[in-house]
Amino acid sequence: MSQTREVRDGAMTAPPALQSAVLFLLRAAVGWHFLYEGLSKLFTPHWTSAGYLQSSRWVLAGFFKWIAANPTALRVADQLNVWGLILVGAALMLGCLTRLSAVLGMLMLALYYAAHPPLFGPDASVAAEGHYLVVDKNLVELLALCVVAIVPAGRWLGVDRFIVGLWARIRGRGPASAPVADSREPEKAVSHDPLGRRAVLASLVGLPFLGGFVLAVLKKHGWPSHEESQLSAKVDAVTGATIKVFDFSSLKDLKGQVPHAKIGKVELSRLILGGNLIGGWAHARDLIYVSKLVKAYHHRDKVFETFLLAERCGVNAILTNPVLCEIINDYWRRQIGKIQFISDCGGSDLLEMVRKSVDAGACACYVQGGMADDLVRRGQFDVIAQALDLMRKSGVPAGIGGHQLATVRGCVEKGLKPDFWMKTLHHTRYWSAAPKDQCDNIWCERPDETVAFMKGLAEPWIAFKTLAAGAIHPEVGFRYAFQNGADFLCVGMYDFQIVDDANLALRVLSEVRQRPRPWRA
Repeated sequence: MSQTREVRDGAMTAPPALQSAVLFLLRAAVGWHFLYEGLSKLFTPHWTSAGYLQSSRWVLAGFFKWIAANPTALRVADQLNVWGLILVGAALMLGCLTRLSAVLGMLMLALYYAAHPPLFGPDASVAAEGHYLVVDKNLVELLALCVVAIVPAGRWLGVDRFIVGLWARIRGRGPASAPVADSREPEKAVSHDPLGRRAVLASLVGLPFLGGFVLAVLKKHGWPSHEESQLSAKVDAVTGATIKVFDFSSLKDLKGQVPHAKIGKVELSRLILGGNLIGGWAHARDLIYVSKLVKAYHHRDKVFETFLLAERCGVNAILTNPVLCEIINDYWRRQIGKIQFISDCGGSDLLEMVRKSVDAGACACYVQGGMADDLVRRGQFDVIAQALDLMRKSGVPAGIGGHQLATVRGCVEKGLKPDFWMKTLHHTRYWSAAPKDQCDNIWCERPDETVAFMKGLAEPWIAFKTLAAGAIHPEVGFRYAFQNGADFLCVGMYDFQIVDDANLALRVLSEVRQRPRPWRA
């Protein structure tokens, strides 16, 4: 039995109702996804495919990276991507030029698949939603569009039915009335005039779906409900927790590269990425969900995009734990960029973590602040000394961290001389800065004493917790830290903060004239 629609002298044989309904839903669903992806990119400020292309691997990686590095080619690719998704999506939902739209959609999906194929590789064993092994969302939708392209699905409950009938009528081949079905072919339904009232209505069945899509998009992005309108009238969009507009700077707003300085032979940017980018370490006081939220946001591709963006801003290092450095190694293996990492060597066995850090490619190592605080309290300065010795024998700068000023003082008094210090620094003039036992709200209890003591040390100083876990605005925190003697700042940054922070660091560094402590790096 034939289940395809054919056009014979302007007449069409209809498929079974269930088959036509399923094919229509398949076409409309893929179209909905395409259209929403396109509109989301169109209405996202400063959206670009640069990070996605730059992190590409496999056979076309060189071509994709060339596009990402070429501003003109990137602009063209972005526009083709956005409008291709929108036009293909709308055409599929309406069933208009369906075969051509399906083929173009297949081409786009093939390029997406080629850019990031879920093949055997460093992260193939880690299953992520929609991205498994060999088969991913792009491949599934590509095969679905194969069906849409091969079977003339647009002529069933689509505008193509009307277009074909109109073209046949123009050419003089369309019937004035429906032909009578041949009694010898009972499986073929009686054909109807493709320009008849019922046929026209059937060809426009995609319009309600398109209308539903528009309503859903307006509801989500631009058409507040009555309840939302009432709430927005009562919420201050500046000081309240609800923000109406979210905008941020992109690379086109970058004022220049963050300057670098050296610790030993290692060249580091004055601004260093904090480890929360990978580890999800986010001190958020009583907001216990924040660390999970950070980890959910910072999936592997987002981390790679953030690394690449940071490097383009001149930020060339991130601080992390050796247990989590595999993602950086993957970033290097894919030849996306060359960002360095400083290891805190945190763990139950300090010397073993130093070895693991060096093996993983750390450019510098230090005794993690909390661990150093604990070792000093217990008087185990020999363990710190052994760690420093192992770091130096391994060929990397050796540092000592500390949340407590007593840690730095104790190490100095015992004659320990690291290549650099990691010490917290922030003022305590923010509302939640009230030192209490087991209260995660302050990390530099006596900043004036810290500034005074660090002034006399000859080694470079990387200051961390400079924003007191988000309690201090970067404009204030950066200026306070650099003005009071820090040589580098380690700051947790999301991708949408990097350009702004890089510009701020440039401005603050240019304005800092006299410091109580001379630059040590």
